[in-house]
Parts: sequence; structure tokens; C-alpha cells
Amino acid sequence: MTGRILVVNTGSSSVKFSLYDAAADDLAAEAHGELEGIGVRPRLHIRAPGGTSLVERDCQAGEAADQEGAIATIRAWVDDRLAGAPLAGVGHRVVHGGETFTEPVRVTDEVLAALERLVPLAPLHQPVNLVPIRALRASNRDLLQVACFDTAFHASQPPVARAVALPRAYTAAGVRRYGFHGLSFEYIASRLPGLGLGAARVVVAHLGNGASLCAMRAGRSVATTMGFSVLDGLVMGTRPGTLDAGVLLYLIGHDGLDVKALERLLYHESGLLGVSGISSDMRELLASNDPHAREAIDLFVYRIGRELGSMAAAVGGIDALVFTGGIGEHAAPVRARVCHDAAWLGIQLDEQANERGGPQLSPSGSPASAWVVPTDENLMIARHTVALVSAQAA
Repeated sequence: MTGRILVVNTGSSSVKFSLYDAAADDLAAEAHGELEGIGVRPRLHIRAPGGTSLVERDCQAGEAADQEGAIATIRAWVDDRLAGAPLAGVGHRVVHGGETFTEPVRVTDEVLAALERLVPLAPLHQPVNLVPIRALRASNRDLLQVACFDTAFHASQPPVARAVALPRAYTAAGVRRYGFHGLSFEYIASRLPGLGLGAARVVVAHLGNGASLCAMRAGRSVATTMGFSVLDGLVMGTRPGTLDAGVLLYLIGHDGLDVKALERLLYHESGLLGVSGISSDMRELLASNDPHAREAIDLFVYRIGRELGSMAAAVGGIDALVFTGGIGEHAAPVRARVCHDAAWLGIQLDEQANERGGPQLSPSGSPASAWVVPTDENLMIARHTVALVSAQAA
């Protein structure tokens, strides 16, 4: 097919986006950008794939005051870039697809209404994910838009892996383990055959401000550390990961925290930031001599090790461990500690390869191999969008 594909990933204070040429081999990217500081000090950055700056400017007064305004600014740049040629389609990252949406879907009025009903399952993420979809539909209803879901990749898990031990009235209302980071895991799964791991038992560690593990067999999700929400599992930048539910009852009864206070604590004040009291950024913690920074890193690594054992159990062993995400791709000391702690699983580490950043971190002959594979969620979304645009045209 021909034309350009725009990929949009909307957060609470920024919109990240990429523009792809659908006619090029494997969807060659033309530009990657971000409009950050929405509503405060919005600034637009756009780069060519090689790093050359295309746009670097502060937004004007009243511009990008909210996500809808940010989308208008981005769309204006895209229209100028394409010199009036229409977009072939727009792909969106949507955090939650619930039980209904287990694969990418073309957005219609009915689909959009169904996604709105899923807001209670992801109240901090879903609403902002839907803003650009509504804004683009309002300006051009004929523009084909595709929703791609962070939960969808985990639909292949066995029912017991998604179950929670609550009364049926709650599980019937949608309380179950969904899992997230699915677009990142799906991209890594697409890379496994090229590493000779297409049929292997692989655990992928997506480590960043949000962090989770996914156990795969033959490229399909079998288990993951995130559950009903993005709060579960590993320690993260500002989220605690797995937490005894009794702690929440204690904080409600003893400290008088209400729902909003708990939400702020669990999403914004815990994790690496809460433990260190310094920063949620692993780079700053690794560079610090503060004992609280070391404590935060120790807990981060320890919890990865514990959860790695559970992921290996879910697939009956491990043939490979793959690191991805900002920390996974760039923090060699964290990778080294995780691999050393996982020696019992057969993982051996080539220290020099680790310092170089891989891609293979383990020596030949290691019973289980370790790798670094950069993720590309936007490319995954672009691939899905092209597939649905092509199907629509057929």
C-alpha cells in the first residue's frame, strides 16, 4: 500500500508520535516526535530517524493547552509535511481492551463507545488514550483509525493465569488479571525467530518507569507480572508493584487515606521514588552514593529475581531472558545483577558484552541465553494499522 501512517501514544502530559511511509520496506519511519509539558510549558520536539532535528520549539500561548490541542498541533505539522496528501490511517495505543478487544480494531462509533465503558478499568490511562481518537474523528470521520491494546497480547494466556480468587460477582464484572505492556512484548516476540528463539521458553523483562515481565512459549504470552492494573508485579518508577492488600486496609483505617490519596500514593509517590526519596530515574539512583538510592536499586533487582522465578515456573523452565525498555536497554549494572542472581536458571553473563549493550549478553554454551533487544511499540502499532488499512481497501 501507499501513503503515510501516523502513530499516536497519548499520556497525561505528553503525546508521542511517529510518522511512517507505508510503501517502504518494514514501514520506514520518517519522523518521531513528542509534544511534552501539555497545559504547563508545552514544547514540540520532532526528529528524523537518524536524530536530525526537524522541529524544536516552544508552543505559543494557548497552543496545546490540553491533549486535544496537542493533537491539533501535531496534525498541523503532519499536514504541512505531507503537503496536503491524506493520511492512509492513524494507529493509537490504547491501554485497555478488556475482554472484548483481544486484537487491533478499526474505530467506529460503536467501538469508541465500548472503549469509553472500559474507563473504570484504567481510569488514569484510558481517558487520555481516547482523546486523540475523538478529536481526529471530529475533524475527519473518513480517516481510518485503529486502536491497538496493551492488554491484547496476553489474551493467549490460559484462564487460570488470568483468574483472581474473588467471588464470581466480581469476576463476572471484569475483575481479572489482564496484563499490560502487550505492544512491547508483541514486538519483542516478533524479533525472537531472528534470534533463534522462535520456539523457545523466553522471559521478556520490560524495565522502565513502568516495568513488567512476560513469560512466553513460542512467542505467545503464558504469564505476566502485571494483573488487573498496572500497579501489580515489579517495583517501578513511582509504583510499588505487588503489595499486600492488607496494607491498603491499614492505610484506610489507621491513616484515614481516601481513594484519591491512595491513588496518588500508589501511582505517583511509591516505587523507586518512594523508597529512595530522591528520584524515580534509575540513572540518577545509579549515580548516587545515598544509601537510600542503593536500597531502592536493591529492592528493584530483588523483586525482578523473585518474579523471574515465577515466570520460569509458568513455562516450565527458561531458554532465554530478554531485556528491553529504558532501564533494560541502557542500565548495564541492573542487567548484570539480574543475570548473576538468575545463575540458578542457567543464565551466564559475558561482562564485556553486557557493557557493550549486547545484543547477546551470554557466552556461547550458556544453558540459558540473555539478550538486549530494543523495543518499538510504535512500529508494532504501525504494522497493525497497515494490516487493517489494507484489509479495508481490499
